[in-house]
Amino acid sequence: MADDAGRRNNDANGAKSGHDNERETIIRSRLRDRSIKLYELEKELSPLDAIRVRREFIEEETGTKLENIGIFSIDIERVVRRNCENMIGTVQVPVGVAGPVLVNGGYAQGLHYLPLATTEGALIASVNRGCSAITEAGGAEVRILHDGMTRAPVFAADSVGHAAQVCDWVTVHRDELRVAAESTTSHGKLTDIVTFVAGTSVYVRLEFDTKDAMGMNMVTIASAKIADLIAQGTGVRLIALSGNMCADKKPAAINSIMGRGRSVVAGIAIPNELISSIFKTDAKTLAEVNYRKNLVGSARAGAMGFNAHAANVVAAMFIACGQDAAHAIDGSTCITTVDLTETGVYVAVTLPSLPVGTVGGGTGIDTQQECLKLLGVAGGGTPPGTNAKKLGEIIGVGVLAGELSLLGALAAQHLARAHQQLGRG
Repeated sequence: MADDAGRRNNDANGAKSGHDNERETIIRSRLRDRSIKLYELEKELSPLDAIRVRREFIEEETGTKLENIGIFSIDIERVVRRNCENMIGTVQVPVGVAGPVLVNGGYAQGLHYLPLATTEGALIASVNRGCSAITEAGGAEVRILHDGMTRAPVFAADSVGHAAQVCDWVTVHRDELRVAAESTTSHGKLTDIVTFVAGTSVYVRLEFDTKDAMGMNMVTIASAKIADLIAQGTGVRLIALSGNMCADKKPAAINSIMGRGRSVVAGIAIPNELISSIFKTDAKTLAEVNYRKNLVGSARAGAMGFNAHAANVVAAMFIACGQDAAHAIDGSTCITTVDLTETGVYVAVTLPSLPVGTVGGGTGIDTQQECLKLLGVAGGGTPPGTNAKKLGEIIGVGVLAGELSLLGALAAQHLARAHQQLGRG
């Protein structure tokens, strides 16, 4: 088993030579007298030994045993090089599956099991119920409306007149900036440039097609090239490569309006008989819960999202599939709508900002790679970009399933009961 293999990998130290043991003893002494830093251990030891020695040092320093953190099955050589500094082990998050759910997308088609990494009891059961309803109703429609990763450098101009000149210069030299940006990457393409001014601050919001990568590293490097050209061409001062007009890892109206990453919309027509049999409620009640909770309640609270718990599903699938977990906050800007129809309801979710990728970042870690393979989206797509769009569509349908189920539970007054039975916490 993987756990046994991980334990063997981490505990297989008995065969060390006397020279190796002596070397580690010296390194431990140097850690204690601070003549070597924790992050420097990989220069002295193999990655696996560095992780173990670092973990044991932290145990000694804090008086805390970390034996379970030291059990893992992932490829350490890759992770310490690309994903995690000062590594001492791993934290295991339970992964369950919901589904299968029938997806009728522009990129994703057919039945899919959804891997969800979570510690919240009742979440997967809830999503699973939504998946059942979607599949019985004929499958969810889902489409990618927009695709583009952004970075927005901020510059300081000398005056508002100078700021306006900078914006004009960017417009005139757009093609030149595009060529410069695309010279830094073999995959990314600059697709849009929009300028904003606040007094003497100039923000240049750059948008890129990043194919199957989520693309933050790609667009940051390309944006640096563009920022240098703007500064040279206009005399404006570059203040920061990210000026928060991107906007990255924080809920922002600009992302809700203009989109960031993959912008996804998913919907399903649920007939009255399924509303009654699966959700134990009726169409009118379901629509009213959505109106008074997701729409009016969110507006009254000043929320930037109008949904029941979209970020729950986004976070669970992001963690399982090696996405940047901080971007799960983008899921909170989802808008859930419920339209009454002659035969029941049409429920839809709109996720304007879903930064996902199937190459790079955490997608190559062994356990996360397996979840991507489960969905049929691991690695680059053919043509490039199709796998990331497919992943975005599947996550959108997962969110739709979660919204459907929670709205149904609220409409039927079953929420507390479900958490008592399954949450236990």
